[in-house]
Amino acid sequence: MRFMILVKANEETEAGVMPSHELLEAMGKFNDEMIKAGVMLAGDGLHPSSRGARVRFDGSKRSVIDGPFAETKELLAGFWLIQVRSLDEAIEWVKRAPMGNGTELEIRRVFEMEDFGEAMTDGQRQQEDRQRAELAARH
Repeated sequence: MRFMILVKANEETEAGVMPSHELLEAMGKFNDEMIKAGVMLAGDGLHPSSRGARVRFDGSKRSVIDGPFAETKELLAGFWLIQVRSLDEAIEWVKRAPMGNGTELEIRRVFEMEDFGEAMTDGQRQQEDRQRAELAARH
């Protein structure tokens, strides 16, 4: 099972405050542990929302909304993508993450092809397989 670990933003991350040397070192060690355990698939920090944009869809109309965005508690500051056997295992890894006081991490399971059941046709499954293979070959 794959899980996305979402690091919620706070006032400091939205202000562009960089993590301390100590936190970066601790985060590097934690990432090393997950990589060596074969758990971590990807992970990165995100720039503040002031450097981003949103695109809102309304029928055929597309509206671009420039950041920053008001609700800091609804924003993301980073993520990990991990592969583990269960939500409980994901929780155990997340509890070990070197985070500061007040940081909130959200754990969400990533859909797999088999989760779509009969809604996905054989052709769509083949397309998904081809796309995954192409992405893997490029990265």
